[in-house]
Amino acid sequence: MLSPVTIGAFQTVKPTVRSGVRAAARACRPVSCSSCCLQAVCLPSGLSGEDLNDLSDLTTGKRRIARGAALYRGHDEFDSLFAVRSGAFKSVGVSRAGEEKVTGFHFPGEVLGLDAINSERHTYDAVALEDSEVCVIPYAALTQLALRIPVLQSRLLRILSSDISRDQGLMLLLGSMTAEQRLCAFLLSLSRRHQKLGYSADRFHLRMTREDIGSYLGLTLETVSRLLSRLQRDGLIGARQREIELKNPEALKDVVGHW
Repeated sequence: MLSPVTIGAFQTVKPTVRSGVRAAARACRPVSCSSCCLQAVCLPSGLSGEDLNDLSDLTTGKRRIARGAALYRGHDEFDSLFAVRSGAFKSVGVSRAGEEKVTGFHFPGEVLGLDAINSERHTYDAVALEDSEVCVIPYAALTQLALRIPVLQSRLLRILSSDISRDQGLMLLLGSMTAEQRLCAFLLSLSRRHQKLGYSADRFHLRMTREDIGSYLGLTLETVSRLLSRLQRDGLIGARQREIELKNPEALKDVVGHW
């Protein structure tokens, strides 16, 4: 049997008690998993019927985070995962010397907090790049639900695998690529992620600053700006403030070489 989950601010119920509970939960939330436009790219992907409704009952909590504010900080206690519903986040690590390092960017449909599952404490800060909203997913209840729904368990494992792959991709970027290759690979990665969300793969808005990009790629702000100007001059991209157009994606792939 699933552990109790809080619905709304005061009432505690069990997801297995279906009668009356689901109707009350839906009445107090504006958007459920079943009606969310991100369903196909978020945790509920592949679920339907009662399974989807049960997951919806876990994600009634929503949290809004203002631009520049933290969803959580490194060393905070872990009890929930967070699915990005709107906006975007950056994950930031802080060294003992106080140096900050951007370790990732997170867009709608992606899940935050996976790094804390092992230690039960968050490893990084999660900072909103713009006004954002997340769905709160209590982890203990999620794991119990996943035991009952194999499709959900499989989906959760795929999300974990994707997170590991991104970390390995960052190591590749920092360890074996030139500065130009790193930036081109980053732009191509953003293109794929925007396309996955149903947006244009060739035109998109950079939600992060050039300084954030430099921190993530291990480059200085000046290097990022210089390389963007060079790519624009060579006709590979168009860049106007934070608006980016990939004019020649194939040429960008040639620069990266082993993309």
